[in-house]
Amino acid sequence: MAAHTRGREAHVVVDLTFGDAGKGTITDFLARTRPVHTVIRFNGGAQAGHNVVAPDGRHHTFSQFGSATFIPGVRTHLSRYMILNPLSMLVEERALNALGVIDALERTSISAEALVITPFQRAANRLREISRGEGRHGSCGMGIGETQADSQLLGRAVVRAGDLRDLTTLRRKLGWLQVHKRGQMRDTIERCRSFPVAAEEIRQLEDVGIIDAYLEQLEPFVGRADVIPDYFLEGVLRRTGDVVFEGAQGVLIDEWRGFDPYTTWSTCTFKNAFDLLREYGYGGSIAKIGVVRAYASRHGPGPFVTEDADLGAAIPDLHNRMDDWQRNFRVGWFDAVSTRYAIAACEGVDSLAVTGFDRLRDIPEWKVCEAYETTQGRMEDIPLGPARDLSYQTALTGSLMKAKPVYRVSASAERFETRVDQHIVQIEAQIGVPVRIASFGPTADDKKVLRGTR
Repeated sequence: MAAHTRGREAHVVVDLTFGDAGKGTITDFLARTRPVHTVIRFNGGAQAGHNVVAPDGRHHTFSQFGSATFIPGVRTHLSRYMILNPLSMLVEERALNALGVIDALERTSISAEALVITPFQRAANRLREISRGEGRHGSCGMGIGETQADSQLLGRAVVRAGDLRDLTTLRRKLGWLQVHKRGQMRDTIERCRSFPVAAEEIRQLEDVGIIDAYLEQLEPFVGRADVIPDYFLEGVLRRTGDVVFEGAQGVLIDEWRGFDPYTTWSTCTFKNAFDLLREYGYGGSIAKIGVVRAYASRHGPGPFVTEDADLGAAIPDLHNRMDDWQRNFRVGWFDAVSTRYAIAACEGVDSLAVTGFDRLRDIPEWKVCEAYETTQGRMEDIPLGPARDLSYQTALTGSLMKAKPVYRVSASAERFETRVDQHIVQIEAQIGVPVRIASFGPTADDKKVLRGTR
């Protein structure tokens, strides 16, 4: 890294859980309280669902635009690690227009190297998940993993943002990809052909007219999108002021460190952000912020040691519910064991942002899971295995599916404010990282910056 330059700071925001911890609302808060000029997306893609409520009550679930887009003048940059769905981005833009944000796309730049999800990759993703039946992995059904896998297997044959303005290249790639995915999915297509839910996905792979229809739908995006060479990010990072690197998904579903196979095809740690900062010689200071809820949550199947159905019934989530692809939204108590594991996978964090305290207001006694009981005995720390070893992660998943939580009461005072203080003290003691931001509701006004807690 270059020597630090005053007047610039990069806030790198990562979810230390299974996702849904509140990265969007923390990004919005940082941009309202710091001189932030750009939010940079550095992993994941069009499947993101970052809920933000503005101080005036407007609510939007940010997917591809940065979660500070409600704030006039704050820009979004989609880095080469972002997986783009142009049609979904147009839908999101229209939703923002209805809320009074009329320049979201004009304030957005996109790396020419960003991958683009095609209809064929989304269809293949959904067919794979449909074919798994009750053994579903919890995919979002957006084609993220399929596109990432294709990029590793097929190289430059996949569609990237830079291809969108070259109609000849784009049409050629789309035609080749449709044929390739149809052949690749032949057996799965036949297994799913009798399922009504699969009919539209099969049509996407078999109907040659899909390409012309898709190109026509793309025209409004292609004519307005600011697709730039990857190295233009260097100029963004040299501007005076702050940037927020807004992560997607969560470390516990990271492609290499998550609990396989209930994972994503995305690096959810700080790695991508730090690669970009290093590559383009960022000279400002850097803050590594880990986001967690005051309790725990998980969308879809997979290990969730602290799951508690009674707690889930007591604090139903307004924005996360059962859906056809990710399945159930699950709730449990704060898990210090998995949080310590996520921090180790990230090679450390500087501070925590803890969201959702308001949801626990009417719960008289709060808990923290400090260890697991496993078939091998008490486990206080999940061992970090060799890098990029999925066989290790799969075995780890098997053991965690059988683990039981060991709780300690973290808060039981009569006053809510005292329970919050008690819970923060216990989180800091268990995790060894200071809590710097506490959230007591959906807006930036509901956030507090804590000082001197450690």
